[in-house]
Amino acid sequence: MTAKRIALVTGAGTGIGKAAAIALAHDGFTVVLTGRRREPLEAVAAGIGAGAQVIPSDISDPSSVAALFGEVEARFGRLDVLFNNAGGWSAAMPIEDIPLEDWQRVVNVNLTGVFLCTQAAIRMMKAQDPKGGRIINNGSISAHAPRPNTGPYTATKHAVTGLTKQVALEGRLHNIACGQIDIGNADTDMAVKMKTGILQPNGQLMVEPTFDPADAGRAVAYMASLPLEANVLNMTIMATAAPFIGRG
Repeated sequence: MTAKRIALVTGAGTGIGKAAAIALAHDGFTVVLTGRRREPLEAVAAGIGAGAQVIPSDISDPSSVAALFGEVEARFGRLDVLFNNAGGWSAAMPIEDIPLEDWQRVVNVNLTGVFLCTQAAIRMMKAQDPKGGRIINNGSISAHAPRPNTGPYTATKHAVTGLTKQVALEGRLHNIACGQIDIGNADTDMAVKMKTGILQPNGQLMVEPTFDPADAGRAVAYMASLPLEANVLNMTIMATAAPFIGRG
């Protein structure tokens, strides 16, 4: 058992997950880093130092999720924050051309993986003493407005919004807060096309501005810092000049 606050970050080896893990550790959390590949997780943990531990897992696999949360409970005896960050996408193409296996792969990670981790976190948070905790889901501005040819990603991010609200509702009974952060144009691997020209609804390509993912990480840490009596249900952080407001 430990009195220190424990945070679990999925997809912690790169991008937003890495930035959030660093920010949470800076705020005093012991951070558990998880993802499929051990090497990038170990690199992030080395940069953080003693405040990070690595437990690789595949969040789309129920047995792997069960093992992950079992190990978190065995090491720490509790979980204070879960950041459901891991996600994936498919090649851009019209809805009618998307292979079923691509659809299912994105759904398995972006939605089912969030569901499985959320289930496991709620069970821990209900049982621990003191009970309660916080779940933060990584949505996207695609949870509000789609881009062309991104059907699986957009559908799953809209679904995450519904799941966030459902968990926020049901979590009240157990002192569990749940919120969502919608991130637009952070300068991660997903943003490469934005800097060279990404497809717009009118069919044109346009370079879009990006922002430092460390700022998104700090936003996650802010949400995590609140007492459980307060909750950020939804936060949007985006490049100031991104062409999101005013679409259409």
